[in-house]
Amino acid sequence: MNNSKKKSLRVKKYLNIINKIERVRSKNNVNWMDVLRLALKHAPDETIKLMKNINKKDKKISNLFNSIK
Repeated sequence: MNNSKKKSLRVKKYLNIINKIERVRSKNNVNWMDVLRLALKHAPDETIKLMKNINKKDKKISNLFNSIK
């Protein structure tokens, strides 16, 4: 088998794994949203504060990623 064929098979394998991860993550995102709803019902002020902090860190991650371009 030549290198091009091997590379193609490897890429196909990786894409298949990524598709599986995507399906699991989509289901897990529902769980995260349920946790968020529960937290908001029982401790809304604390939940909003935590979510703002998470959002700040997510923005920092995005900015760092964008600096790679």
